Amino acid sequence: MKNIIVEKLIHTPVEEQKIEIVERKGVGHPDSLADGIAEAMSRALSREYIKRVGIILHHNTDETQIVAGKTKPSFGGGEMIQPIYILLVGRATKYFNGVDIPADRIVLKAAKEYVKETMRYLDPEENIIFDVKLGEGSTDLKDVFQRDSGKTPLANDTSFGIGFAPLTETEKVVYNVEREIYEKFRKKEKAIGEDVKVMGLREDDEIKLTIACAFVDKHLRDLREYLSIKDSLAEFVKDVSSEYTERNVEVFINTADDVEKQVVYLTVTGTSAENGDDGSVGRGNRCNGLITPCRPMSMEATSGKNPVNHVGKIYNLLANQIANDCYLAVEGIREVYVRILSQIGKPIDEPKTLSIQIIPERGYDIDKMKSKVITVAEEWLSDISKITEMVISGELKTF
Repeated sequence: MKNIIVEKLIHTPVEEQKIEIVERKGVGHPDSLADGIAEAMSRALSREYIKRVGIILHHNTDETQIVAGKTKPSFGGGEMIQPIYILLVGRATKYFNGVDIPADRIVLKAAKEYVKETMRYLDPEENIIFDVKLGEGSTDLKDVFQRDSGKTPLANDTSFGIGFAPLTETEKVVYNVEREIYEKFRKKEKAIGEDVKVMGLREDDEIKLTIACAFVDKHLRDLREYLSIKDSLAEFVKDVSSEYTERNVEVFINTADDVEKQVVYLTVTGTSAENGDDGSVGRGNRCNGLITPCRPMSMEATSGKNPVNHVGKIYNLLANQIANDCYLAVEGIREVYVRILSQIGKPIDEPKTLSIQIIPERGYDIDKMKSKVITVAEEWLSDISKITEMVISGELKTF
């Protein structure tokens, strides 16, 4: 047993609390766009390092910044006045064991491809200025990263990760509403952009969803069409919500609209990053895709960190995997919280502590659960490199 502590948590389950707040920033939100670009850069570097030298070398691209541009949206089609500026910044290994690695070119290509794949109306060549500023990694961190090659990687930092399970109804609603708008409604209605933010508030058994959804101007003839599609979106959101809760759900969309003045949420490119909304890695969703102030959260940015020994990434992802598997494998868990703390320079499969806190269902004994949840945690620790593999393949999302 590797420093695994299991205890009963005396706490009111979130579903029984009077107020619950949940947020998700969609893939086109400037913060999520920064997260996505940073993670795409890291995956591209990881694959190239493996291809060229057989191992993933030291890198971190988790400081990517987006500076908003300026547009003039208008029904029927507006124009970009000033392009968005994206600073691709971080650290990467550019030379290893006699091999040169064109890290700047690799991350630039990855960033452009991510934008192109994710955003329909944001042209990475015409609408964005990319600036690559990749420095070399810290010598001390490289030494830690490369020490004991072939063995379990050593933690690059003293940090922690947090995960929990299961999701509440409100969390499921918020997460899936954004996903369904992006994957289904956006494809049916060309006027829907990728920048969708969903804020959920549950008061007792009433759920209120406040949604900010960017509309794309060139696919709208006038205000009447905008309002019609907005109404259709509200009905779509209610239908999606009913799949995850029987609670009453109220939907509010683009509440800052002033219909009388014809001031509504129009964009040229489908994201608020075009006009005054900046973005930074780590300011949005946690690695489970949500922002949950009613739950413990790590402030670490998961996206862009290297997937081999950066515990700020690995332990957050690992904590969520352990929490979900414990909930599925062990009967009687109402809620489970996992906290994992590293110590710099120590093997990442030997955390300083791995805390599992459980709120049991009525009638269930924590002592009878301990051996099973410890087994789940130990199995993940013994195969911790699986997290790295899942990240590189894209199987694990970071925002």
